[in-house]
Amino acid sequence: MLETTIAGSLPKPAWLAKPRMLWAPWQLDGEALVEAKRDATLLALKEQEDAGIDIVTDGEQARQHFVHGFLEHIEGVDFSRRVTMGIRNNRYNAEVPTVTGPLRRKGKVHGFEAAIARAHTRRRLKFTLPGPMTIVDTIADAHYGDKVALAMAFAELLNEEARELVDIGVDVIQFDEPAFNVYMTEVAEWGIAALHRAIEGLRCKTAVHICYGYGIKANIDWKASLGAEWRQYEAIFPALAASRIDQVSVECAGAKVPLDLLGLLQDKEVLLGAIDVASERVETPEEVAATIEQAARFVPAEQLYPCTNCGMAPMDRSLAAKKLLALTTGAALARGHFELTQTMNDQ
Repeated sequence: MLETTIAGSLPKPAWLAKPRMLWAPWQLDGEALVEAKRDATLLALKEQEDAGIDIVTDGEQARQHFVHGFLEHIEGVDFSRRVTMGIRNNRYNAEVPTVTGPLRRKGKVHGFEAAIARAHTRRRLKFTLPGPMTIVDTIADAHYGDKVALAMAFAELLNEEARELVDIGVDVIQFDEPAFNVYMTEVAEWGIAALHRAIEGLRCKTAVHICYGYGIKANIDWKASLGAEWRQYEAIFPALAASRIDQVSVECAGAKVPLDLLGLLQDKEVLLGAIDVASERVETPEEVAATIEQAARFVPAEQLYPCTNCGMAPMDRSLAAKKLLALTTGAALARGHFELTQTMNDQ
């Protein structure tokens, strides 16, 4: 009960990539970069295990960005034709590549780091992939001319990749869909259908991560504009409850999300964001436990997996390590409270 995990990314070492930024440039190239990615993946696993995380990830150490790390290996995506475009409904601008032809994987995309991670941990392993809707929102299209057709094309490639990751030994495949919190109407219209295509035939647990974004200024400013209550989840949780996805990863700590909305997910397992990645203050174990216990009023504790709100890629490494320890310590505290209550009820 209350097994811990993380949303996906961890900060990269300064010898691998420029610290504390998204799309951080690599510090090495060639074979030296390949070796550094391998070493950083091992280090990310070790840091999670040392903190007591139950379901670990590769920390996304071998990718420059959670979306573009996948796109770099796709034929039909031209990185030489970068354009500046607004993403997440023009919340901020990003330099993105362009789709110029039919999409096809050039080969295994993340098999390298997944195999390294699987070989070096005995814990359950989660691997993250960008979701179809979020990919479509993070790329320019000069070929398909139809957002849904483009999403379905990417969903097919994601499914190919995910099947190979399961064969490597990955236990959970998570699709990151921050765009779900922006384009709520489209989630029910085609976003869930694209996810279903991406998970088709997978022999593992599947998850979708939906948050309010990394702890960067553009996202923090956007959240400040959302008012006293953030009710975006209310519009999409019923569709997710009816979906074939096993787990839903949500942002709660430090957020203005009414926790009663979690009840809309019905029997889904909930990866509960109990660590605020947009704050440089380390949560106390008591605060983490309180978030868990409040969520348990609406989701059975057996269905809760304490987690980080979002990826930690742009965070200071030492701060991230302290937050991971707060997460596991707080989860243990909450677990003790629930077990004590159960014992008293059984007497």
